[in-house]
Amino acid sequence: MSDGSRPVVFTVIACTFFVGFGGGVVFPILPNLEAILGISPFLVGLILSANRFTRLFANAPSGALVDRIGTRTPFIAGLFVEGVATLGYNVAIASAAPAAWFLIARIAWGVGSALVFATAYTITADVSQAESRGTSMGLVRAGITFGFPAGLVLGGIVSDEYSIAAAFAIAAAVALVASALAYFTVPETHVEENQAGVNPWNVDRSVPALTAGLVNFGLYFSYVGVLFATLVLFLDARSVSILGYSSQGTSGFLMGITVLAGSVFMLVGGKLSDVLGARVPILIAFLVTACGGFALLADAQSASTLTVACCLIGAGQGGVGGPLLALLADLTPPDRMGRATGTNNVLGDVGGGLGPMVSLPAVKAVGFAPVYAACAIIPAVAGLVLLVGVYSHTGSLNPQVKAESADEVGGAD
Repeated sequence: MSDGSRPVVFTVIACTFFVGFGGGVVFPILPNLEAILGISPFLVGLILSANRFTRLFANAPSGALVDRIGTRTPFIAGLFVEGVATLGYNVAIASAAPAAWFLIARIAWGVGSALVFATAYTITADVSQAESRGTSMGLVRAGITFGFPAGLVLGGIVSDEYSIAAAFAIAAAVALVASALAYFTVPETHVEENQAGVNPWNVDRSVPALTAGLVNFGLYFSYVGVLFATLVLFLDARSVSILGYSSQGTSGFLMGITVLAGSVFMLVGGKLSDVLGARVPILIAFLVTACGGFALLADAQSASTLTVACCLIGAGQGGVGGPLLALLADLTPPDRMGRATGTNNVLGDVGGGLGPMVSLPAVKAVGFAPVYAACAIIPAVAGLVLLVGVYSHTGSLNPQVKAESADEVGGAD
């Protein structure tokens, strides 16, 4: 990371931390809306999922918008929209139609987060050098991940000690502060003039974008989609407890471990790929780590085995994050990075959304062990997809960082 780019990257990290923090503050409250406001369980589920469903449709246009007009305006706008959307939660509490207002706010949050994710990674790709890009990408991803659990803790405490409205106000204030910070400190990094030919439906279908996106799909499907959706049921079925907690408490503890391990290894994986001067070996190593975690989980019978398995799964998916985004930036021409990021985000959200829909019926039909064993195969398949995609684009299974930039590789797909 050069001296000139360091302040910009650190600002992006701070802003994405605030975004994750704001999302975490509200998350302990939203699932309890049935008890608080009498909203039906179905509507509560719809409210919780609305932002992810929105991102499925907003990710690709957000990436195209970045390539068309640049990063600065969409980044600031996305942060501002998230702040205003969070204020909408307080409107919902006082409204005669709270479900409708919560749904509108969550949809708006989805639009804002799509803009933030597309721009954050693109800004980082624009200002970082190839030899430090893995570290920079890992830091930005870790900023989002570290912010969420910090927000979870504060949201629970503030809502208990003061009020739900106070917790929502803090979350909104954090997002609006991030927007102001970005306005005063983040320069335009992406385009010097508008690219009128880049339309919202102009989705990047290049080999690097699809390769990274499919790897992202597999990780989100198995980790966010399957593990997070089934872990509490698995603990209940196996009668496993940690520190005497119920299955809910134990699952929260174990999921926290995966998040912490993922955050740490996002930094480690990105840094290692920079030090080695190649992304692919690091990606394969962490995909294998995720395989091992799910394989261990499939036969886990004790709390210690479960803890080790969750550490491995968290480390595996986290360690892939920085190098994968850095590889995408290495292989993508700068003027297409916004759209490439959009494609990557779309496929990740599809995986995370499909995971629970597939895993919950599958667990009921065949049991936990076969489902987790299948999840152990998914990272291996993702590794194969990675190798095929990289080789077809670069002619090498292990392109070196300085030789794999889009300008040198040139692969027009």
